Amino acid sequence: MLVSLNRLKAMTPLQSWPLVLLLVLLIRYSNPLDDNKIPSLCTGSPGIPGSPGLHGSPGQPGRDGRDGRDAQPGEKGERGDRGEPGQPGIRGLTGDRGDPGEKGEKGSPGECAVAPKSAFSAKISETRTTPLVVGDAVRFDKIVLNEQGDYNAETGRFTCRVPGVYYFAVHATVYRSSLQFDLMKNGHTVASYFQIFGNWSKPASLSGGTLLHLIPGDQVWVQMALGEYTGFYSSPKTDSTFTGFLVYSDWKNSAVFA
Repeated sequence: MLVSLNRLKAMTPLQSWPLVLLLVLLIRYSNPLDDNKIPSLCTGSPGIPGSPGLHGSPGQPGRDGRDGRDAQPGEKGERGDRGEPGQPGIRGLTGDRGDPGEKGEKGSPGECAVAPKSAFSAKISETRTTPLVVGDAVRFDKIVLNEQGDYNAETGRFTCRVPGVYYFAVHATVYRSSLQFDLMKNGHTVASYFQIFGNWSKPASLSGGTLLHLIPGDQVWVQMALGEYTGFYSSPKTDSTFTGFLVYSDWKNSAVFA
């Protein structure tokens, strides 16, 4: 390298001009060199370390790491307090109708209900000649109907067994004398009937009836009212009758009572 420099110095300006031009062209069109990278013809000693640089800006976030391995299940915690009841939900839609169930077993026979009954009818016998006394019950001694036995032909009195409303009727054939009688309940007059007889050649008639409410033990009968008006009459062709029957009972939801 020293011989080349000495030789260059010995050249005349005309001789060195091409070399200078070549050097200028090389510098002009060569790539620029970074600082501290210019090649040195001589090797120097290492320089003193520079001072620490400023902290750089934060880097980009790193990628997600791999999933960790499953750990062993922990111990069961204590049961928590019961929460507050939630708000009622909206009512759901009506479900489909279910299938019919199986037929049940036949039940045991029940008791047959029979409506309470009480009825009678009796008449004065045509062969009876006993005089009728005022204040006594008229004895209709010939039974026409008395299935329940509520009428007593010996005393002429009906005794209530089934509580309720009854209808009583008296039909009298009047002959030889005027007639007046009362329908009695427990010793009290509830209705009175009168028929005058005017010495007619044929018998007259007298009829009457009324509704009474009775309770068990009550008694009903026909009683003569006046001593001179006792014209009850009976013959094979005409009768005097006393009839009574239950219209409806006071028993409600009662068991059988025939």
